[in-house]
Amino acid sequence: MTGALSHLRVLDLSRVLAGPWAGQILGDLGAEVIKIERPKSGDDTRSWGPPYLQGADGNADLSAYFLTANRNKQSLAVDIAHPEGQELIRKLVAESDVILENFKVGGLKRYGLDYESLKRINPKLIYCSITGFGQDGPYANRPGYDFLIQAMGGLMSITGQPDGEPGAGPMKVGVALTDIMTGLYATIGVLAALSHRDRTGEGQYVEAALLDVQVACLANQAMNYLTTGQAPGRMGNAHPNIVPYQDFPTADGNMVLTVGNDEQFARLCDVLGHPEWASDERFATNRARVANRKELIPRLRQATVMRSTQEWVQVLERSGVPCGPVNTLDQVFEDPQVLARGMKQSVQHPLLGDVPTVGNPIRLKLTPVSYRTAPPLLGEQSKQVLERVAGLSPGEIASLRERGVIS
Repeated sequence: MTGALSHLRVLDLSRVLAGPWAGQILGDLGAEVIKIERPKSGDDTRSWGPPYLQGADGNADLSAYFLTANRNKQSLAVDIAHPEGQELIRKLVAESDVILENFKVGGLKRYGLDYESLKRINPKLIYCSITGFGQDGPYANRPGYDFLIQAMGGLMSITGQPDGEPGAGPMKVGVALTDIMTGLYATIGVLAALSHRDRTGEGQYVEAALLDVQVACLANQAMNYLTTGQAPGRMGNAHPNIVPYQDFPTADGNMVLTVGNDEQFARLCDVLGHPEWASDERFATNRARVANRKELIPRLRQATVMRSTQEWVQVLERSGVPCGPVNTLDQVFEDPQVLARGMKQSVQHPLLGDVPTVGNPIRLKLTPVSYRTAPPLLGEQSKQVLERVAGLSPGEIASLRERGVIS
């Protein structure tokens, strides 16, 4: 084991995306991550397909969704509703540093696997709970899902075409972004708690809630409201505070312009053949362009349709104007910059063969991330984990398997 966190063991009792995302990050950074799953069914996302990646002989498969967030993990399938299953978890807790879980509020208390119970076994334990709405408040007992939270947390109210335009209406983001951001915040919380433990020897309880995270990540849009009292609406691909900062049509498709200051705008005007726009008082400053976007944007659109996307990108890049194509995913994973940065990776699995995976964007010079193991089959490492970490004999493990406590 190598990596910045190679001295840590994590029990990942979470499923779907937010918790597993945090567990995968910790695993990429070197931690030993043991994924605790239900026997027979496992993580919900194992069945969220098609598509599935199948082994050459067709005897094993994993859903693409499960592959998203479960590399660098070992799978232990154990029934935590069974008293012997609960005891197995306690044995593992005694030898672990971190727990990740995303059960409903109070869901693990009935099994004696809540923080108050487990910290008596391991006072240094970092226990991270992820829920939809948090451990308290009027919504605490509600289940939370990314799509629901994107709606309730305001993201959908500012995403999509504005009223009166074709396709108008609130729109979710194309990936479960709130889950992913919650996984990131959970990871940060765990690392902060570990830093505190390094200084004091104290473990602690860490909490992350999807709704909290979504509200926090409204960023400038939240402050636009809080400073004016006016709720921002949907603007399609336009930016509420910067102009021009959106998509524009070209002769063969679309491109994106992200003009961040007045100097870049002046260079854009030169390239478009309209240098006079840069000195027009309606457009000379970003403040003026935001106020007069309805006059400026149609002019820009009339100019950008005169060349292809590739032609515009080449000439604008030479002039220092930030721009780019709207890539499809096949184009993304063929992009030379994406490939050069190692964002397309693969790991080997004994039954599935070559398993594709998306690279981790964290760059550490001395302790780089690693791609050690493919996402596991259900219960793939049950025997090894129970022998090595819990200290069970082969006979004890066989007995547990016969009685359905593990698989």
